[in-house]
Amino acid sequence: MTDTKDHRLKICFAASSGGHFEQLMRLKPLMDKYDSFVMTERTDYLPDTGGEKIYYLRQVNRKEKSFPFRMLLNAFDSLRIYQREKPDVVICTGVLAMIPICLIAKLHRKKLIYIESYAKVSSGTETGHFLYKYADRFYIQWKALRQVYPDGRYVGGIY
Repeated sequence: MTDTKDHRLKICFAASSGGHFEQLMRLKPLMDKYDSFVMTERTDYLPDTGGEKIYYLRQVNRKEKSFPFRMLLNAFDSLRIYQREKPDVVICTGVLAMIPICLIAKLHRKKLIYIESYAKVSSGTETGHFLYKYADRFYIQWKALRQVYPDGRYVGGIY
């Protein structure tokens, strides 16, 4: 069998659990084309990445007392993963637990592509609002979000 992956680019696909992860996995054809890996939150649900290498971070809830500590631990874990994998691009569908890998990539002058949640039709996520100013490309899945993210690129829905 021939290896058809393009090894010139390494891509980190980052998403929190649930619907964000399901959206990210719609990009599986892109994962198959490039040298890539996945980052997500560890939950009781074991996601299927179709054979992609996967790294887990702690699940984060901003309303819990442990929020700052968990974010700090995720930042250290994200830095360790970044140093091991050295991605050229991070493609992120959110949310909180994925912020550290996005910022680490930008600090290393790598590309950040953020895809705002399909569930957000007329208002953005807090993570989207935060990462909007850092993203090299910011994609929206609803035309109405152009009012929220004027420089966002509407390309339709991932689903």
